[in-house]
Amino acid sequence: MTFSKSTALIASLLALAACGGGDSGSGLFGWLTQEEPVEMLNEVEFAVVRDQRPLVASVESLVIERLPGGIIVRATGLPPMQGWYDAQLVREANAAAGPGVLVYSFRARPPETPTRVSTQQSRELIVGTYLSDLELAGITSIRVLAAGNARTVGR
Repeated sequence: MTFSKSTALIASLLALAACGGGDSGSGLFGWLTQEEPVEMLNEVEFAVVRDQRPLVASVESLVIERLPGGIIVRATGLPPMQGWYDAQLVREANAAAGPGVLVYSFRARPPETPTRVSTQQSRELIVGTYLSDLELAGITSIRVLAAGNARTVGR
């Protein structure tokens, strides 16, 4: 190691060591422990973002798979033609399904250009979502909506 590299290394080590010393709060870890007052906001309005993806044509099956600490809700949907993508079960917070009913809509994006209809198996979309035991507290049934039907499973 040359003299200039050694000098630069020692100088940088000394500068780094100086960051952690003292009680000034200006060191490397001082900003992690200082607490500043937080301004409370009253009546904040949040923009509700609606999912623009259309519903798939139908829900073909709805299965609940038990796991430690929760469940997986798995649904198979059938769009009208091949090429649909970005499928997801979207929780419907404002659905008026009654107490204890958790409602999801089965949404996906259609292809940009028309495609073949082909066989049912080639069009199927399978999606799932995980719900913890805490989220399931008070839930007695789960409903998945499509454009043409809905499927419900209960406890």
